[in-house]
Amino acid sequence: QVQLVESGGGSVQAGGSLRLSCAASGITLSTYVTGWFRQAPGKDREFVATISRSGGNTRYADSVKGRFTVSRDNAKNTVYLQMNSLKSEDTAVYYCAAYPSYGPNALSSTQSRYDYWGQGTQVTVSS
Repeated sequence: QVQLVESGGGSVQAGGSLRLSCAASGITLSTYVTGWFRQAPGKDREFVATISRSGGNTRYADSVKGRFTVSRDNAKNTVYLQMNSLKSEDTAVYYCAAYPSYGPNALSSTQSRYDYWGQGTQVTVSS
């Protein structure tokens, strides 16, 4: 059974930092593109960041570029999202998701491309 479990969410003041983790079981994450998405109250879920299975290619939403960094530790079967300079508009439930890829540097920001999703972790940024 495939499981993606997010952790590391919480409450932080604007300007602060958090690091989210996405731990996988039932799949070898090194063969999967892994992405982060978020959903704020009353809004649609949106793309945040994604990383290729090799870790050599990344893509970010314009709203987080320069503040967020996605990385992976394939030995730990885990992907991370380091979030710095947090803003109130970053408040949302953050989800990690994954899909299998044969290309080491392939990635996608399209939600429908992703096969597996975690349950989400809440991030609240107060101003």
